[in-house]
Amino acid sequence: MSVEFNIEGLDEVSRKLQAIGSQKVAKRIARKAGRQAMNLVRDAARLNSKAIDDPDTKEKIHKNITVQGGKSRNANEIIIRVGIKGGASQNQHSVSTAGLSGGDTRHWRYIEFPTSRTTATPFMRPALANNIQQVTNKFVQVFDAELDKELART
Repeated sequence: MSVEFNIEGLDEVSRKLQAIGSQKVAKRIARKAGRQAMNLVRDAARLNSKAIDDPDTKEKIHKNITVQGGKSRNANEIIIRVGIKGGASQNQHSVSTAGLSGGDTRHWRYIEFPTSRTTATPFMRPALANNIQQVTNKFVQVFDAELDKELART
C-alpha cells in the first residue's frame, strides 16, 4: 500500500511556529490537534464495533475504545493512539478488566485479526483507513486555528 502526500503552505506554518518561539507550546497545540483528529477514528471504530458486537452478551467492545497519548524518546514527536481498554491478553501484569465500562473485551483481537480457525472482521483498521482524509483535514484545521489563537495572545 502506498500513500502519496502533497503538502502546501508549510512556509506559513513554519513562520507561525517561529513567531511562537516555544517548542512546548507548539507540542501542546499539536497534541490538541492530534487528539481531536484521532477522535474521528475512535468514533468510526466505535460505530464499526457496534455492528459486530453480540447483543446477547454484556461485553461491549465499543464502550472500551479510547484515545490516549503516548510517549516517545524523540522530544519532537507526539503520539496519539486509538486502542481498546483492557488490552489484548491477560498475564500477571494485566490490569483488571472489572472496572471497564464495556466489560472484558480482550476477545477483540480474534475479531480484528484472523487465526487459523477464524476469518477476520476488522473494525479498527478500517476506522483509520476509511477516514484518513478527514483526520488529516481535522488536524490541519485545529492546528491552524490554535496557532492563530496563540499568536493573537502574544
